[in-house]
Amino acid sequence: MSRHRADGQHVAGWQPELESAVVAAGLDPESVRDVVVRALDEDLGPRRQDVTTAATIPAEQERSALLVARADGVVAGLPLWPIVLAEAAAMLDLPVPTTTLAVTDGARVRTGDVLGQFHGRSQVLLVAERTALNLVCRLSGIATHTRAWADALAGTRARVLDTRKTTPGLRMLEKYAVRCGGGMNKRMGLFDIAMIKDNHKVAAGSIKAAYTQVRTRYPEVEVEVEVDTPDEAEEAVAAGARFLLFDNMSVDVLAAAVAKARAATPEPILLEATGGLTLDEARAYADTGVDYLSVGALTHSSPGLDLALDLLPPDTPAAGAAG
Repeated sequence: MSRHRADGQHVAGWQPELESAVVAAGLDPESVRDVVVRALDEDLGPRRQDVTTAATIPAEQERSALLVARADGVVAGLPLWPIVLAEAAAMLDLPVPTTTLAVTDGARVRTGDVLGQFHGRSQVLLVAERTALNLVCRLSGIATHTRAWADALAGTRARVLDTRKTTPGLRMLEKYAVRCGGGMNKRMGLFDIAMIKDNHKVAAGSIKAAYTQVRTRYPEVEVEVEVDTPDEAEEAVAAGARFLLFDNMSVDVLAAAVAKARAATPEPILLEATGGLTLDEARAYADTGVDYLSVGALTHSSPGLDLALDLLPPDTPAAGAAG
């Protein structure tokens, strides 16, 4: 059943298991709803209309549809599909189609695999189609790219991290996709980890001054210091930093910086490399002894994974699940 906002617009009443799945994935249900509703609004406009679907398909028509992989990859965002269907159904004031997913987020899929099947009013299926595909293809592309990095680093101490270079408004979902691909999330924003970068060092006067000011003002917040040379790494550790970001270093310089940083303190420290890293050199950078490689390209340059929704003719038998 749907309910209404104060402005009279429909709000979908999610099935309890949908909300539970979103929470279990580490996502905020209301934030997910906002993303989905905004995306549907872009397609349907102020009159909430898909003029082609409304003109060609009777409101009472029911069909089944399959979500099919058109390329090999790793999927992420599949639980968004029934949410998009629920929100689209509420906007059209039609029943919510049923969803049966054949795979789970993080699964590797092959071209031709059936990832899910949906059944319900054709109008709802087609109105929801592009919004759901835009989201799930985008997130699956990020998961696929991240998995390639995770595979390249397998057997080393290093893990791949994302950055804040995300699509505005989609950070929560894009970082979720990184987790689905076997990567780790760094900071969610400017609020949860303090990162002292070059401009902060210039403004404060030195690494030590910047570190001391952050630690004094926000003693409970983890602090990371960006360094550009082995000497800066030693300086940052001497100032008290135990989390360093090595930026734009060659493999040889990075190895020297790692050795210098670890020799500067008997305490455990976390070391991260970043700056235009590529898959071809991932292993070499990992072998320097860093704990993390952070890759902005995971979220700013991953191509979407090609997926498609195929509406089935009436009375078509249900398809098999993905292998």
